[in-house]
Amino acid sequence: MKNKLNFIDLFSGAGGLSEGFITAGFNPIAHVEIDKKACDTLETRLVYHKLKSENKTQNYYDYISEKMTREDFLKKFGNSEISNSVINIPIGGKNNDVIFSKIDKLLKKEKIDLIIGGPPCQAYSLVGRNRDKDRMKNDSRNFLYKEYAKFLKKYTPKVFVFENVMGLITAEEGTYFKNMRTYFKRLGYELDFTIQKSEHFGVLQKRRRIILIGWQKGTDFNYPEFDKVNEEYAVSQILSDLKKLKPGELNNVTKYANPTTEYLEKFEIRNGVDFVTQHVARPNIERDLKIYKIAIKKWLKKSERLRYPDLPTELKTHKNEKSFVDRYKVVDINGLSHTMVAHIAKDGHHYIYPDTKQVRSLSVREAARIQSFPDNFFFEGGRTAAFRQIGNAVPPLMANEIAKKIKEQL
Repeated sequence: MKNKLNFIDLFSGAGGLSEGFITAGFNPIAHVEIDKKACDTLETRLVYHKLKSENKTQNYYDYISEKMTREDFLKKFGNSEISNSVINIPIGGKNNDVIFSKIDKLLKKEKIDLIIGGPPCQAYSLVGRNRDKDRMKNDSRNFLYKEYAKFLKKYTPKVFVFENVMGLITAEEGTYFKNMRTYFKRLGYELDFTIQKSEHFGVLQKRRRIILIGWQKGTDFNYPEFDKVNEEYAVSQILSDLKKLKPGELNNVTKYANPTTEYLEKFEIRNGVDFVTQHVARPNIERDLKIYKIAIKKWLKKSERLRYPDLPTELKTHKNEKSFVDRYKVVDINGLSHTMVAHIAKDGHHYIYPDTKQVRSLSVREAARIQSFPDNFFFEGGRTAAFRQIGNAVPPLMANEIAKKIKEQL
């Protein structure tokens, strides 16, 4: 216990970043997150990790296989320390004092070794800036790094990890990123950053992210070199064992339809049980399904994306043929998925299943697998909330490699 490495996760979301650090052996003291449903997911997962440490995971599997209500599950196997450690309060202003007080009680005079997190990225993302008439200049989320810094100042961790989108580098011609780094350095941290490709960590999607790491000045720490996964895998390896679905079909708990694959075994995605949860697809109207079918055929036959202007007139719903013409996108079954984002919670047009025999968008479980969440990771709050949490998450496989390399030095 003396060698415990304690961490706080800020802007936690559903806990993709945290999952990687817990799996690497770090000890979570607190998660701070504004979204109540994401907080429910965090609490459920923390109870899972507690039961896993006690060799009692069957109790967790009874819950996610719907043999027990969530209320009974938390009452029997949760505890106040876990529920208090998930802090559902917006970071910033006077709220910080409340959050600090809660964390101090959880710490019991121990030290924080690490702070991790990535503030909401909409204000930095290229898409967000393009959609906003002021290009996000007046968005308060631009300055959430200052709130992150207040936690660094209070808890003086040895190391911190700040994850965000590549647009952070170019926002306001680089001013935000430059100011951010200056701000962190004033608090006594050396820092460096790289742009990482998620597929180098085994994640089956093209996702580019800034990984900024800071460490206390004067300490023997260097920015890690991450091990690269050299094997090439394709999305087909995470779709082939799941049951076929119709649009709107609900397989909240179902058996696997086919044997596992090399990828699912190697990266421990299909882990520990003979059933899978949340393999549910959103319903679609007939017009969208006709469009999906055209998009699927075009992609599978010619590797070409469907452009909105190319649709038959009877399938078009608006006259704007210049903006967002690529809103219908099929997932590449023979390669990597395009980046998973939170918009998948609003519609599935950008994540169409790559098969004319299953004309639909991705299920919750398929989206979770593309983000490298293990199959026993359960998202609370229903289908839409699950999609939002998945789209906003840091892939756990990526997080785990970062965690292992930091742990080696700490």
